[in-house]
Amino acid sequence: MTPLPPDFYASWRQRDRRPAGAVEDSPAGPPERWLQQIWRHQRLRRAELTGHDGRPVRVLHPGFWNRGPGPDFQRAVLQFGQDAPVSGDVEIDLNLSGWHQHGHARNARYHQVILHVVWDLPTPDRQPPVLALRPFLDAPLAELAPWLDDEAAALLPVETLGQCCAPLAAVNAGTLAALLQQAARVRLQRKAGEFAIHARHVGWERALWVGLLGALGYRHNTWPMRRLAEIAAELDGHPSGEPATRAAVPVWEARLLGLAGLLPSQLPAGDNAPYAKTIWDSWWRERDALADRILPAATWQLAGLRPANQPQRRLALAARWLAAGDLPARLQAWLSEPPTAGRAFVAQLLATLSGPAEPDDFWAHHWTLRSRRFARAQPLLGAPRVTDLALNVVLPWLHARATIGGHATLLGEIERRYFSWPASEDNAVLKLARDRLFGPAPRALPRTAASQQGLLQLTRDFCDQADARCAGCRFPDLVRALPVQPIHAG
Repeated sequence: MTPLPPDFYASWRQRDRRPAGAVEDSPAGPPERWLQQIWRHQRLRRAELTGHDGRPVRVLHPGFWNRGPGPDFQRAVLQFGQDAPVSGDVEIDLNLSGWHQHGHARNARYHQVILHVVWDLPTPDRQPPVLALRPFLDAPLAELAPWLDDEAAALLPVETLGQCCAPLAAVNAGTLAALLQQAARVRLQRKAGEFAIHARHVGWERALWVGLLGALGYRHNTWPMRRLAEIAAELDGHPSGEPATRAAVPVWEARLLGLAGLLPSQLPAGDNAPYAKTIWDSWWRERDALADRILPAATWQLAGLRPANQPQRRLALAARWLAAGDLPARLQAWLSEPPTAGRAFVAQLLATLSGPAEPDDFWAHHWTLRSRRFARAQPLLGAPRVTDLALNVVLPWLHARATIGGHATLLGEIERRYFSWPASEDNAVLKLARDRLFGPAPRALPRTAASQQGLLQLTRDFCDQADARCAGCRFPDLVRALPVQPIHAG
């Protein structure tokens, strides 16, 4: 069997990509779909956003991407200057003239638009408010272009086998595993690159906090959790807001729950009342000073959440991290622990992130401040979420720091842990990817999280760039170009 060249996958995914160097200054500007992805993922210097009228624009939630008729993002929550936060839609056009050329002003679907986002801007005098993205990108467009091409696909329902299914069936298990590993490495490097860009503007520790709290929000409440991390960083020039004397856990719980707007307006009845009163008594001392930073209720999605994903409980975990004040150092120490492998990584990181258990802890027996007490204690953090944090935050953050610092030994250890991490829980995205790429005949894939990450990267790079019939997809050609021997039946 001919071995797979080390850079085979990375080279293939770069083929036919447009050169981005000249796009930023071209008269035509970048593709509008890039602008949608910049807004969707907030690849902006968020603390500096300023509208056409000179007022600061705070994005408390960018809204939900709408791929049907109507504004590009719906139910966004924004704050203009010192005004109260407002909820509405966001429309994105390449040019200011698009608002009238596309008939938005006459279309009732656009009557709830509270912000018109464009690429660049002359000085307008019109409504709704306008924001130009170009001055606020968190990196040059040429640097963002490959990432934008990855993220910008419309996620269409898939009901037929992919055109790559047949050629993939002829690829032996070893080569397929090598391809997935290369794709997983690309995914790790991409996530690390995003941390490096963010750290340029806010520093390494703040970038870590935003990543961690965003991941605790799961897919429903990522943005309000990220915003809470940003607010915590604003309190006193330090991610914890307490550079000298660390606040106790209940103080941090009160601060985060109060800023989140998730404290009940009235004390709950029954056994929950004493603890809720403790939280409120602490929050009263800070509420007036932080009133302008409290998130509105519209930023949160609470309906339909699994109990363990309730943001009140997630914030209780974040409060323990912030109260301890040494989580970045503990993560570095975890990386320096004696070599282990597989599930030992999970157990060690779980211990690092969980911290010491507290006797009779309220949150060990409650999902929210109002929920009934359950008899059997439940941890604030479990192994599945630790794996999610490791793959999407901790290891990419450590990888970015080691890369910038030129620490080859640390990079090797980070990648060793990444590629030997046990597989995470299955999900709908992975199931769809397997069905799309491999069809009904099961393939024996490595039971590692990196294999899953590689599969996700394959779909991001290729499946998400084509329609349900694989029109224009280049992945079948990549598969046919693999330097391998076919599988022999029997």
